[in-house]
Amino acid sequence: MNLKATGVVVRIGSLVLADVPEVRIETGRALSIVGESGSGKSVLAHALMGTLPAELAAVGSLTVGDESFDLADRGGRGGRRRLWGRGVALLPQEPALALDPTMRVRAQVAEGAPGWSPRSVSAARAADHRLGQVGLAGAGGAYPHTLSGGMAQRVAYAAATIGGARLLILDEPSKGLDRVSVDQLADLLLGHLDEGGLLLTITHDLRLARRLGGEVMVMREAAVVESGPAEEVLTTPAGDYTRKLLAAEPARWHHPWMRSQAPGGSELLLGASGLSKSYAHGPVFDGLDLEIRAGERVAITGPSGAGKTTLGNALLGLTRLDAGSVTYGEGVGRGRLQKLYQDPALSFPPQVSLEKALGDVMRRHGVGEAEVRGSLERLGLPYEILRRRPGQVSGGELQRIAVVRAMLTRPALVFADEATSRLDLVTQEQTVDALMSEIDESGAALLLVTHDTDLSAAVADREIAL
Repeated sequence: MNLKATGVVVRIGSLVLADVPEVRIETGRALSIVGESGSGKSVLAHALMGTLPAELAAVGSLTVGDESFDLADRGGRGGRRRLWGRGVALLPQEPALALDPTMRVRAQVAEGAPGWSPRSVSAARAADHRLGQVGLAGAGGAYPHTLSGGMAQRVAYAAATIGGARLLILDEPSKGLDRVSVDQLADLLLGHLDEGGLLLTITHDLRLARRLGGEVMVMREAAVVESGPAEEVLTTPAGDYTRKLLAAEPARWHHPWMRSQAPGGSELLLGASGLSKSYAHGPVFDGLDLEIRAGERVAITGPSGAGKTTLGNALLGLTRLDAGSVTYGEGVGRGRLQKLYQDPALSFPPQVSLEKALGDVMRRHGVGEAEVRGSLERLGLPYEILRRRPGQVSGGELQRIAVVRAMLTRPALVFADEATSRLDLVTQEQTVDALMSEIDESGAALLLVTHDTDLSAAVADREIAL
């Protein structure tokens, strides 16, 4: 089975969101689509799948195997929908959120099995067998919230492939996963190709795109700016934008705030002794001691579920410990410990303007409008953006505004909890550069939680591996 799409255009009103002359995938091959957020990658994939929101319109033609479809057709049971689960399957972003939290894993995977019914014993057995094939034997009785990010992704993969779909469409499948989990996912996807499957992968992760091989398509501002074999495009790109994309990988960064070691002789900012914390599944850390000194940059790394966020929250007093103590140096008073969240939208009130949200902080800490304007301008943002609500700006813009808000308090320590894991490479570099420039100028310490070891190496003076 091969896939070919021609003349694909997706619009909302008169605005073009994707304009792609041709998409072609052959049996046993992967096509990875890379580029900045908002470049049209996901809307292209959903146009091919037939799952675009009602307000978006698509035109173009699609051939999957021996069947042809008009992309303008929303696809009733006689259209693309009849391929769902059997010929084509979608692996969504953040499966931990896509999975039904009220259903056990076995039941969710079993729903995609041929001949499924609510009490089908054969479907349940097929689900357990499929879970065993992805390394999750015995996990059928678990609920999604008890799984790590990597485990949830493998459950979603099992559910997507149990029906025998040969074409898999994957939308940012490695988002928020540690390197070990991404490698496990890549192994599953390469196995799917070896069995004659096809992959269409939307990803910011160039390392994953390199592992999958096949073809790469680079998108920017709704158009394809470069395409070709993965080993060529991701090694010796022809276009300026692709070169910019490759240069945005943390291992290639060169910024004035980067340094090889921490300045010596700084005062103790935070000290922790004998920290222990357990959850129902067991301990996450036990008897842990550490120190953070003023101006130091420390990264906490490790796989999903290792306790990185729990440790960071405990150090800031946001999580109750089972044992141990945390003490703070002089001057670490109220407001001088700040946290940047993985999803900045969760840290802003959704129904009020950003200007009002920052206004509360400005009044509390005696900050004037001129200082805020200057901070925003340094981060490439106009002051007028604050008149919007959080849902009316991009994720990268909102995270940079969160950086401004955190630094208004003149913090002694900033805890950045996977604060760029949801961003594309270019936006991630812009956001980290903004944060680190502010930290470098203020002399604040940084506690960075990340699963990205290259990001840790670029930013941190030392690393705590859990």
